Amino acid sequence: MTLSKSEVNKILIESLDIKKDILKMIYKAQSGHPGGSLSCSTLLYLLYLKIMKINPNKPNWKNRDIFILSKGHAAPALYAVLSKIGFIKRDDLFTLRQFGSKLQGHPIKNRDLGIEISTGSLGMGLSIGVGCALAAKLDKKKEKFIYVLLGDGELNEGSIWEAAMSASHYKLDNLIAVIDRNGIQIDGFTEEIMGLEPLAEKWKAFGWNVIEIDGSNINEIINEIKEIKNVIGKPTVLISYLIKGADVSFMQHSRKYHGRAPNKEEYEIALKEIDNVVNKLREKIN
Repeated sequence: MTLSKSEVNKILIESLDIKKDILKMIYKAQSGHPGGSLSCSTLLYLLYLKIMKINPNKPNWKNRDIFILSKGHAAPALYAVLSKIGFIKRDDLFTLRQFGSKLQGHPIKNRDLGIEISTGSLGMGLSIGVGCALAAKLDKKKEKFIYVLLGDGELNEGSIWEAAMSASHYKLDNLIAVIDRNGIQIDGFTEEIMGLEPLAEKWKAFGWNVIEIDGSNINEIINEIKEIKNVIGKPTVLISYLIKGADVSFMQHSRKYHGRAPNKEEYEIALKEIDNVVNKLREKIN
């Protein structure tokens, strides 16, 4: 399935609206993680919009796909996407990190809101995904897939590689790990903190099917994941090359905004920059 240019631009505009919501949530809370939320939000939206079997009207549907945000600090991206597709009321987004809110700094399991798993302690999501994939196999749900979004800095955790070995051993071809490969973690560049390369070869050595993609190319993502579902006897990892702080010039390629909320001036500049991109895309559609 290849989308037309106008369809792609429409999705990009919608994903930019999601980025504006992410920034507003974090700005209002004056707490959160904009960099890693902005890097993965378009990819995350596409998973929910075009790829995963999800129904907001049936949050407990047994045949639904499962999504696990292992990089739990990117919760604003997940919340904004879930709002866009109908799980979370938009006004509730802006209660992020407030006392009594269901939308805290890391996801708390709430199926009615589309949040399948509580996450936040890095390195745990893939192990949970292995368990979900095994359960689906035991239940003979052949069309049920488990998606786990990992941060690249998170791959420093040894538990990730234990889970990777387990998934391969049990031939979990219903498990798809997606890596937000933006190259930056809280302390700096991933290759300086704890070198990951050759990353693709590492996953291959652990027995995984490995695909490397441009995580901002919508048609590439759709078509590659379509092919993944034909892989038999192996879990798949999608190494998705993305940009930390994408679409906000002063946040891009910077660790400064990994866990720092923008001030009023920065927030207004960021919104203006995103609006400029949206206007250019709308011109292409018209």
